[in-house]
Amino acid sequence: MPIGFFDSGVGGLSVLREAIKLLPNEHFIYFGDSKNAPYGVKKVEEVRELTHKAVEFLIDKGAKAIVIACNTATSAAISTLRETYTSMPVIGIEPALKPAVKLHRDGAVVIMATPVTLQEKKFINLMEKYKDESEIVSMPCPGLVEFIEKGNIDGEEVRQYLEEKFKIYKNIEIGSIVLGCTHYPFVKNLIKDILGYDVPIIDGGFGTSKELKRKLEELKVLSGSEEKGDVKIYNSLEGDNIIKISNKLLYS
Repeated sequence: MPIGFFDSGVGGLSVLREAIKLLPNEHFIYFGDSKNAPYGVKKVEEVRELTHKAVEFLIDKGAKAIVIACNTATSAAISTLRETYTSMPVIGIEPALKPAVKLHRDGAVVIMATPVTLQEKKFINLMEKYKDESEIVSMPCPGLVEFIEKGNIDGEEVRQYLEEKFKIYKNIEIGSIVLGCTHYPFVKNLIKDILGYDVPIIDGGFGTSKELKRKLEELKVLSGSEEKGDVKIYNSLEGDNIIKISNKLLYS
C-alpha cells in the first residue's frame, strides 16, 4: 500500500524528496491541487474543504498513511482530518521553528510563510512558545508560491521578488531563516545567493519524514520490500505541463 502525500500544488514535493531518501522501498502517491493554488490567500474553511477532498482522493487510491505536506493545509485541517480518519496516521507539517531557535545564533529567526499560515492560531501558539528564547520575525510572502508553481525557481522575476522582500529586513540581523511553506525549499539556493553570507536555512521536510517513518514503524506497516518503491504524481490541473514541472522539481 502506498503513502499518500498532499500539497496545494508542487511544494510538497520538497517533503516527498526527503521521505523517499528515508523510506526508499515505500510506494508513494502525490496529489497536488495546483488548480486551486495558492492556498495561502484563501479562507480557512475553503482550505479545509479542499484538503479533505484531496485526502479522500488519496484514500481511494489505497493510501495507508497521509502526509499533509503543506503548512497552510496543516494549519487549517489537521485536527479535523485526524478526527475523521482515526484508523490511519495523518502527518502534518509546521514551520521548523524549534530547530532554528535551538541553534542559539545571534540575530533574529526570520520565518518566511504564506499570510494564512502566519495568521493561524496553531502558528501563533508556536511563536508564543519560543518568543522568550529568540527574536522571531515574520516575513509574509504572498505571490512566491505562484512563481514556484510555474517551475520558476531561479529566474530574474523571482530573484527580484526575493531581493525586495529582504530589503525590508535590511536593518535586522538575521540569525537563521525558517521556510514555513513547502514550496520555498526550491528557492533556498537563490535566497543564499541574495543574502550573500552564510545563514542557516531550515525547513520541516526532514522532520516530517522522520515522524512518518516513526508512525509506520509504530503501527508495523512499513514496506517489507527490498526493491525501490515507485512514485505516482497526480494534479488537479489538466495537462502534461504540471506533471513535467513536478518531476523536474522532485528529481532535480
